[in-house]
Amino acid sequence: MRKHSILKRITLIVMIFILSSTISTFAQGPGDPGGGPGGGDPPVGAPLDGGALALLIAGAAYGIKSLYKKKGKGE
Repeated sequence: MRKHSILKRITLIVMIFILSSTISTFAQGPGDPGGGPGGGDPPVGAPLDGGALALLIAGAAYGIKSLYKKKGKGE
């Protein structure tokens, strides 16, 4: 029963983090584009925004849940 309680707490913490990170991204205004058209350096790499971060956290939580399930069955 203790594992179930820990999983509930981890799930609650992850959900609060995901909801708070997505709400904060909507609260930000658009940035200053700066310079004229075609000016400036091109962006390098892909930004790790809220959506990608949420998917990574959800995948980690699912993996942890699966490990706990396997460990409980004795496999």
